[in-house]
Amino acid sequence: MLPPAPLDSEAVALGHVTATYGQSPVLRDVSLTLATRRTHVILGPSGCGKSTLLRCLTGILVPNQGTVTVLGRAVEPASSPGQRDANHATGLVLQDGGLFPHLTARANATLPAELNRWPADRIDARLAELESLVRLPASLRDRYPRALSGGQRQRVALMRALFLDPPLLLLDEPFSALDPLSRTELQHELKGIVAALGKTVVLVTHDIPEALFLADTVTLLDDGRVAQHGSGPDLIRHPASDWARSFMQAAVPRWRHLLGIIDSAGAQ
Repeated sequence: MLPPAPLDSEAVALGHVTATYGQSPVLRDVSLTLATRRTHVILGPSGCGKSTLLRCLTGILVPNQGTVTVLGRAVEPASSPGQRDANHATGLVLQDGGLFPHLTARANATLPAELNRWPADRIDARLAELESLVRLPASLRDRYPRALSGGQRQRVALMRALFLDPPLLLLDEPFSALDPLSRTELQHELKGIVAALGKTVVLVTHDIPEALFLADTVTLLDDGRVAQHGSGPDLIRHPASDWARSFMQAAVPRWRHLLGIIDSAGAQ
């Protein structure tokens, strides 16, 4: 395992990255540097290239042009032996967990350690440690994903991502399939876990309140380009364009509408 990087050193760097699916460009000349031991949110509307950017960090997608560096190492195609080893330093959580349906919660969570041939006692100790960390009852170990709630599946997925204690976590809209109460609960728990463990996090979302709550920095994408990069408050107070202002304010009318409904109900 890599030693902890110094605070604010470079964890991720993209240099003039362009990526296409077929003939359609998805990322367009993206340059971006993300510091270690911070939570970085990639924010934007559907189809803007958020998940594509995440795939470039693991080598699942190889850009047509540009350079991608993660934890000081140039990213190679995911199928290459070197990149498979490098990806051990990365924990990945997908939408709705991405659990294997034929494996129990325990087998899903411990899979990285099993593949790395950890001894059984070490696996058991790490499993118990992570169950406590993510607040997943040990009584759920033998359940299959179909018998778990959405929040429980995401807890198992987070345990799997953390099992090898990687310095970098990549989260692709991890809470999008959850009900509002579970989503809020897991957002708070993730923030506490990241703070306690000192991880670097790159999280993809289209949810503005989620981004503002979790992020140290926000990268706003529009049509495959970086529309703005900075802190959440900076994006709210100093939008770089009319489009950025409109997008960042998109959540405001919804909340005002809800508050209006509540006020009206209370006046009746």
